Amino acid sequence: MKIKKLSFKTLKKYYKTGKKLLNDPIYLEGQKKSKIEFEKKVKRSEIINFLLNKINRETNYLEIGVRNPEDNYSKIKSTNKYSVDPGIEFDKNPVDFKMTSDDFFSYLDQDKVLSKDIRFDVVFIDGLHLAEQVDRDIINSLRYLKEDGFIVLHDCNPPSEWHSRENYYYRMTPAVSEWNGTTWKAFLKWRYDSSVESCCIDTDWGVGVISKKYPIGRKLHSHNLFFEFKTLDNNREEQLNLMSFDSFKKIISETIHNNP
Repeated sequence: MKIKKLSFKTLKKYYKTGKKLLNDPIYLEGQKKSKIEFEKKVKRSEIINFLLNKINRETNYLEIGVRNPEDNYSKIKSTNKYSVDPGIEFDKNPVDFKMTSDDFFSYLDQDKVLSKDIRFDVVFIDGLHLAEQVDRDIINSLRYLKEDGFIVLHDCNPPSEWHSRENYYYRMTPAVSEWNGTTWKAFLKWRYDSSVESCCIDTDWGVGVISKKYPIGRKLHSHNLFFEFKTLDNNREEQLNLMSFDSFKKIISETIHNNP
C-alpha cells in the first residue's frame, strides 16, 4: 500500500493538535487519576481470599468474566472453583464454562451444568462492564448465593467519566485504554435495595461487595435518580459507601466474632 506523503503544513497541524491534547488539563487530570488507582496496593484477589478464609467450611467460588486467569482466578484459594467466560478477549480461555453468564445461569436453572442445588460462598463479577449485564449477573448470583455469602464486583469506582464510558474501544479520551464501564450504575442500583447490605472498598478501581447478612452498609436513601456521573463524583463516599480494606476487614471479623 502506498503511503501518502504529508506536507509540512499538515504535519505541523498534527503536531500542534497532539501537543494541545497532551497538555490539556482534563487529559492530564485523567492520567493522574489512573496513576493514583494503579498505585493502590490491595487487589481484588486479596479481598476475595480474605472472605473465603473467613468461612469455616468447604467453599464454592464462582468467577464471571475471567479473561486471563493469571489476573485473578489462579490466585483464589477455595475448596471448589468454577469459572465462566465466553472467551471473546482471551483466545486460550481455559475456563470451566465457555459461555456467557446468561447462558451459564440458564443451564444451571435447568440442571445442565453443575447442579441447580449448588450454592456459592463468593461470586466474583468481572464480565461485561455494562450496567444492564452487571445487574443481571447480580440478580442471578443472588439466587445461587449462600445466606452468609458475598458477591464481589470489580470496577465500581471509576476515577472519571472517561473511565466510565460505555464504549471500551473508544480510547481517545483522558482515560486512554483504561476502562471501568458502567458497572458503578448497577452497583449503585443495589445500594438502594433494602434486601442487601453493600459497600465499595477503595482500591483496585473500586471493589464492590454485596451481602445478605453482614452489616457492611445499609440501604442508601439519597437517590442519584438518573445515575449522573457528576452526582456520583461529588458524593462518592456516601453513594458507594467507600471504605478502606482495613475498615471492611474489621466489620467482617467483628460480626463473625459476635455471631460464632
